[in-house]
Amino acid sequence: MKTVALIGCGRISKRHIEAISSNKNISIAYVCDINEEKARETGNSLKVPWTTDYKTIKDVDVAAILTPSGLHPRHAAEVAEFTNIPYILVEKPLSLTLREGYELYHRVEKAGKKLLPVYQNRYNPLVAFIKSVIDSGKLGKIYQFVCNVFWNRDDKYFSIDWHGTLEFDGGVLYTQASHYVDMVHFFFGELIEGKGIGGSLRGLEVYDTVSAVCKFNNGTIGTINATVSTYKKNYITEFTLIAEKGTIRLSGTNLNTIDFWDVEGMDKPQMDFTIDHVYGKGHDTLYKYIVEERWEMFPDKDDVLSGIRLMEQLSY
Repeated sequence: MKTVALIGCGRISKRHIEAISSNKNISIAYVCDINEEKARETGNSLKVPWTTDYKTIKDVDVAAILTPSGLHPRHAAEVAEFTNIPYILVEKPLSLTLREGYELYHRVEKAGKKLLPVYQNRYNPLVAFIKSVIDSGKLGKIYQFVCNVFWNRDDKYFSIDWHGTLEFDGGVLYTQASHYVDMVHFFFGELIEGKGIGGSLRGLEVYDTVSAVCKFNNGTIGTINATVSTYKKNYITEFTLIAEKGTIRLSGTNLNTIDFWDVEGMDKPQMDFTIDHVYGKGHDTLYKYIVEERWEMFPDKDDVLSGIRLMEQLSY
């Protein structure tokens, strides 16, 4: 039985609690939040010990860092340095800058621990399938893509203390669209040229809307458009791929629907890619990999740092 300490009891912790609860071979052993009331309520609801100081936690297998984005590097590094927890799971984004990413890896490795970045959308069945088709060469040369993430985060969302702040948030590409930016990186590899233009149209310290143009080392070019300012509710998440031997369009929650499929020699897959959760079911998969000790299923250091470099280049 693997055990987990949750560091941070905010919005995303509920998804981790669900994912862990669905696997009989892993359990939550401790929770922590700087807000004593949150820590106590979460600990009592799970019937586990709670604390406001993660440095006091010991003898668990994994620490899941679920704190505000800008605090991930500090919290992950200090858990590695001050506790005996061997595996440090870090929610997206791993860091807001490339420099912080390098420093985090250095400190965790020096402490003899292992960093496990959360990139759960890579485990989305349809995303994994498209990646396999790209890598197989069946599409030939990949020419172009368009990725649109048009969501809503209302004023109540941004009233949460760290949301929308330059110090802790990072903006729409880091906090909302980051998994789709990572998906593009997952599909096409190293960015060689990119430019993002953003605007804080709602008076936030960070961009709530970004449009970016990218060129990758394999020659693929494309655009990423993201906003949190669609009217009333999330509008659409969509991805279109133009290739030498095919055209594909995906949409739906977590990109789980094939809207268009025209690929040479390949019929449209008759597969059920339905995901009945706003976050997808990738967190379930990553905890399954932790139970099975399949550490190779988590992105490696070079891959993660390359993605942070891409994010930083497009976001500023």
